[in-house]
Amino acid sequence: MLPGVYAAHKKNGELYYRSSVTYQNKHISLGSFPDEAQANCAYLDALRLLKDASVSLADVFSLPTILSFGKVISLLNFRDNKIYFKNPIYLKHNYFIYYISRTDELKFDIDDLFYYSSHKIMRRKGHLFVNDYGMQINILSRYGIKNYAVAGRDYYFANDDPTDFRYSNIIIVNPYYGVTKTTANGRDSYKVQIHINGNYTIGSYAMEEQAAIAYNKAVDLAKEHGVSKNFQTNYIERYSPREYAELYRQTELSEKYTDYLKYFLKN
Repeated sequence: MLPGVYAAHKKNGELYYRSSVTYQNKHISLGSFPDEAQANCAYLDALRLLKDASVSLADVFSLPTILSFGKVISLLNFRDNKIYFKNPIYLKHNYFIYYISRTDELKFDIDDLFYYSSHKIMRRKGHLFVNDYGMQINILSRYGIKNYAVAGRDYYFANDDPTDFRYSNIIIVNPYYGVTKTTANGRDSYKVQIHINGNYTIGSYAMEEQAAIAYNKAVDLAKEHGVSKNFQTNYIERYSPREYAELYRQTELSEKYTDYLKYFLKN
């Protein structure tokens, strides 16, 4: 058997070949291949990457190799930074890059390294997510960004780079359900809407937290009138239960919305 190659069998008995390499006492699987020659090529390519310091990160984007691009990144990071990740991560100074593909790279703070070293990022229809406990979790949720949030309205990237997910680069404008910040004549206000059979305006409020409470109150009122939709509600940390209850009592909703609910109940 050629170096770095060993034979294996599928459940149906079909023969295939696996390849692996050992470097600095670390045994690394390189994948499976249909024939011995390809498995050996993977082994030789891996050795070259691990031992040839002249091959830089910039070089690997055009490097001819039988290895997957993700495996190339993992090997190069192991060579340069002395730590191996199964996921395609390359460590930089105070941050790391996660390569979804040759043309799709994301930047993260070191604080997220443990999480993304064990959770594979996937992109589907423009959305980035990981599988966590059997569920697909949008990576934006780690920043407190809601699933319905719209880039440029509810949050934005400070440096205009939508691939830079470092915490200092993500600015959340509208952290609460149903609340949208608006600015007119230099003054901020917070518009509240709830979606039932369409968007209904609850009101406009001077304080963001009061707007969030108004949305919660609108949800409670909708449920009292028989609306069975599974609404998400807001959690406001800054208020004690007593303070929250008093603000909840004082917060008024638009008559148009309350009249709509009365109609909804009758029909």
